[in-house]
Amino acid sequence: RARALLQQLPPQDCDERYCPDLAEEERRQLRAFSARRRREALGQGLACPVPGPCHGCPCKKCGRRLNKGDPGISASRLGDQFWHPSCFSCHLCHQPLVDLIYFQQDGRIYCGRHHAELFRPRCASCDQLIFMEECIEAEGRRWHLEHFCCLECDVPLRGQRYVMRSGRPCCRGCFETLFAEPCQACGDPIGADSEEATHQGLHWHARAACFCCSLCRKPLRGQPLTSRRGRLFCSEICSLGRDASSTASDSSDSAFASAPSPDS
Repeated sequence: RARALLQQLPPQDCDERYCPDLAEEERRQLRAFSARRRREALGQGLACPVPGPCHGCPCKKCGRRLNKGDPGISASRLGDQFWHPSCFSCHLCHQPLVDLIYFQQDGRIYCGRHHAELFRPRCASCDQLIFMEECIEAEGRRWHLEHFCCLECDVPLRGQRYVMRSGRPCCRGCFETLFAEPCQACGDPIGADSEEATHQGLHWHARAACFCCSLCRKPLRGQPLTSRRGRLFCSEICSLGRDASSTASDSSDSAFASAPSPDS
């Protein structure tokens, strides 16, 4: 319950004491934001049997009928609406609302976390709401300017090239030192600026000199291929060690197209 409360009602969303690094203007905005939410949106559901006048009313979420005496949840901010107890959950994350604490917006109920995010972006690093006029947006997430740093060395990445690693940004130097895969052909690391081809868990530079048939050296990018003992071939004939230039081949063997690695 305590973990769920911290997830659904982040204390840093409503109390400046949990945000020691905020500037005074950001503190003022947080106080005003929190007060407005409490005044206009915060409520606590009431668990009670469905009263007679509401007999046969539909559950606000699932639409199934609620009869007189059935266990139900009402929310005073939303009028004569009832929910099944299991349906009284956040509109976005669908988690049951701990202690029936909800925030309403446009007739829908939310946990505190997702209600706040309807109005303010959340920093992917510190998990605090962003009240600054500027922030960094990358990979569908947002950061305070000073928090968009390399996950390994903490160097600021604003305006710099980076690679996403496990959902967090990594500078090119750390990526190439710690995470870059070696090319199966030349042995050099496949850097952040290099295109990568993968097949059966192995990695190559996507350039023609590396990602090519092991026998006839035909480039394989975007072409059918087959493999044998970790080596790539353009056809079954080449995989058997015969020169494709001297033997006809329809290259109808099933093949795999090269694709960029997600990390590159």
